Amino acid sequence: MAKPNKKGPTRTVDIFCAKCKTQLFKYRKGGKGALVKCFKERIVEDFTQTPCTCPNCGQKFARDTLVRGTPALKMIGGKVTFK
Repeated sequence: MAKPNKKGPTRTVDIFCAKCKTQLFKYRKGGKGALVKCFKERIVEDFTQTPCTCPNCGQKFARDTLVRGTPALKMIGGKVTFK
């Protein structure tokens, strides 16, 4: 399996907590599908204090994992929204 492109896409999206609408990340997302995973190298701005946990309501929204040998956050379904 190939590693994801280092430079990545140019389109950035804002990722929010689905429960309290607090902004979690600014992320360079490729494609137009659902948000399943976030590669850590593509996160532009991180607004969380503890990894994978919302700073406002404390809800766990993702799991730390390796995807194709690259560190990533695997999103838990329905816990995040993006614009």
